[in-house]
Formats: sequence, structure tokens, C-alpha cells
Amino acid sequence: MSTTATSVLTRAEHAGERPPPPRRRRRVPDLRRWLSPLVLLALWQVASSAGLLPPDKLSSPWTVLQAGVETARSGELGDAFVISVGRVGAGFVLGAGLALVLGIAAGLSTWAGVLIDPPVQMLRTLPFLGLIPLFILWFGIGEEPKILLVALGVLFPLYLNVYSGIRGVDPDLLEAATALGYTRWERLVHVVLPSAVPQTLVGLRQSLGVAWLALIVGETVNADAGLGYLINNARDFLRTDVVVVGLVVYALLGLATDALVRLIERRALRWRGN
Repeated sequence: MSTTATSVLTRAEHAGERPPPPRRRRRVPDLRRWLSPLVLLALWQVASSAGLLPPDKLSSPWTVLQAGVETARSGELGDAFVISVGRVGAGFVLGAGLALVLGIAAGLSTWAGVLIDPPVQMLRTLPFLGLIPLFILWFGIGEEPKILLVALGVLFPLYLNVYSGIRGVDPDLLEAATALGYTRWERLVHVVLPSAVPQTLVGLRQSLGVAWLALIVGETVNADAGLGYLINNARDFLRTDVVVVGLVVYALLGLATDALVRLIERRALRWRGN
């Protein structure tokens, strides 16, 4: 066999092979996003060291760090952390479960939408944090008012996004699924619910942000444990460093839950990127 024929066969064999899959590049975090926070932190420390920020008004970052280490070593911060996370978890499960049930029912059924959506919209316009006095009268000053406040904070944003996501499904997709012979249940499972997932995840991020806000308010009113109680107790003793520690922990918890939802979003909506 000649050299030309051999090369032709070799090329043909290589042409039939699939190209190797592209290597995934690791995402390098953009360190520029840390520039402005670090500058603000440095300015805060300089202003505190120069006496522009009195310690009774706002402690320096170094003092706040020392207070955080102190409260963590004493176990006070850890106990408050566990209690606050438990309250948010219980309120989130209650509010999210109710929001999913109501949103799916109102989105799928016209009659359910007529019966469910108007009262939910009316309650949504109420400042739910203003319900604290009523909750205290109804349920006392125990765990119930705090958990219910978190549940209400989760309920409304998640319900609105679930309802909007289901009602906003592309009718062409439903028509194509019907033409392919999908039953109503198959259209629901394979078309409607997957199409509503992106909007639902947006509502989940919003509701988690409101949940931490509701917890802050709930724990600063008649609380005997938790991060809010830690902040109130520090306020009475003019410990602004401990107050800032509690606020930083709240902020970190909010960022952590938001990052978790964004991770779920990237995994669940991987098909959309492709």
C-alpha cells in the first residue's frame, strides 16, 4: 500500500473519532470586588484610631474582632447562633411550604387563583413587622411570634414568584407538548414546573433575605436568647463592639444562605446555560 493511501486511511480514521471534550476552566474569583470593602474597613480603622469615631458610638474593627473572639470563646455567640438559625429554619419551612402549596394551586387552577390570590395580595400589602404586637397578644413572647414573622417574610415573595412562574409558562411549549400526546400530568411535570423553576429560585433568594430581616426585628422584641438578644444586651451596657459582632453574624448568615441558593440555581439550571 502506498504512502498516500496510508495517509488517506489514517485521516479517515481520525475523522471518525470524536474530538476530546473541552477542559473546564476553573473560575477564578474576581479579587477586585474586595477592593472597596477593604478600603472602607481601613478608613473605619483610621477614623477610630484618630478619635473621629468615639468608642461609645462605634467601636473600631480591631475592637470588634476582639469582641467576636471573646464572645465565641465564652460560648455566648455559639449559643445565640444556634438559636437564631433554628428559628429561621423553622420559619422558612413553614412559610416556604405554604407558599409552594398556594402558589402552585393558584397558578394551575383558575378557580384556585380567584380564591387564593386576592386575600394573599391584600395581606401582602400589610407591613408584616407591624403584626408584632398582635402576635405577642395572641402567642405570648415565646418562640411562636418569631417563627411566624419569619414564615410571613418567606411566604409572600416566594408565593408571588411561584405564581408568576407558573402563569408565565410559554404557551407554545404547552401546545407542542399537547401535540406530542402528553397527558395533563406529563405536561405539568415536564413543562410547567421546570419552566417555573427559575422564577421560583429568584423568589427563594428574596424570601431568605426578608427572613433574616424579620428575625432581626423579632429577636430584638421580647427575646431572651439568640443574636437579637445578644445585641440588645450589649446595647444596654454600651458595648457597640458586641452589637457590631451580632450584626456581622446576621450579614454573614444572609450571604451564606444567598450563596447556597445561587449554587442550587447553577446546578438546577445548568441546561439553561447550555
